[in-house]
Amino acid sequence: MSSAVETLISILDLETLEHNLFRGRSPKVGWQRVFGGQVIGQALVAAARTVEGRVAHSLHCYFMRPGDPEVPIIYEVDRIRDGKSFTTRRVVAIQHGEAIFSMSASFQIEETGLDHQVEMPDVPAPEDLPSEADLKALFLKDAPEKVRVYWERERPIELRPVDLRHYVSREKLPPAQRVWIKTTGPLPDDPEIHRCVLAYASDMTLLDTSLFAHGRMIFDKDLQVASLDHSMWIHRPFRADEWLLYAEDSPSASGARGFNRGSLFKRDGTLVASVAQEGLIRLRTEEQ
Repeated sequence: MSSAVETLISILDLETLEHNLFRGRSPKVGWQRVFGGQVIGQALVAAARTVEGRVAHSLHCYFMRPGDPEVPIIYEVDRIRDGKSFTTRRVVAIQHGEAIFSMSASFQIEETGLDHQVEMPDVPAPEDLPSEADLKALFLKDAPEKVRVYWERERPIELRPVDLRHYVSREKLPPAQRVWIKTTGPLPDDPEIHRCVLAYASDMTLLDTSLFAHGRMIFDKDLQVASLDHSMWIHRPFRADEWLLYAEDSPSASGARGFNRGSLFKRDGTLVASVAQEGLIRLRTEEQ
């Protein structure tokens, strides 16, 4: 298991402080703010700790303030309802006495029913694409400093984009991308861990999709970029340590916000999850 995956599993293992109260920490990686996917994953862990015999099938999140990576995050769970088939939880993440994030999550008993799904896009297999090590060797020496620092850091999730044009040029592209993702090492067999890891990973690359049409990148100095809200629906079982195709598109950008959607497929074409997110993509003025 890679050290980055070990760290991810560690930060998802929240400390129980009291009934419905948990504490999470952030990795020491020099970020100025907490990665949004970390807060989503930790909040789902907190909610799941208060539920038995049911699995998470949807979550809806709002980011209210940037997280401070230097201090712990307190997660307070509100047990809103325990029904016959569904359980509802609300989680608030708190730092410095203020809410930085909230999430509503729903859990369901296992049931059977009608079944259909859209088809997976036809893309090259991950083995036929450059690995992250290949990409670093090819492009990092000429990349801007922020891009280089981002890609040089050991990470728990490997990304293999199908199309590299966005990462190496300023070409204006259709607002869509396809990225293979998985953890860089094996995970424990507990399905709850895989759901929480996917919640973490679902915040990666998605907001960037709204910049494709403009030939921009999240590292541009004149852009203020941040997740505003994030929703995920889990449809079918999966493993986050096996390759999943993240098919993303951005139907709209307006009002300094970009709207993005994502579908996650197993290699055999099974649709396992859907994601939607709106993010801030504000052009900075000289005064800001």
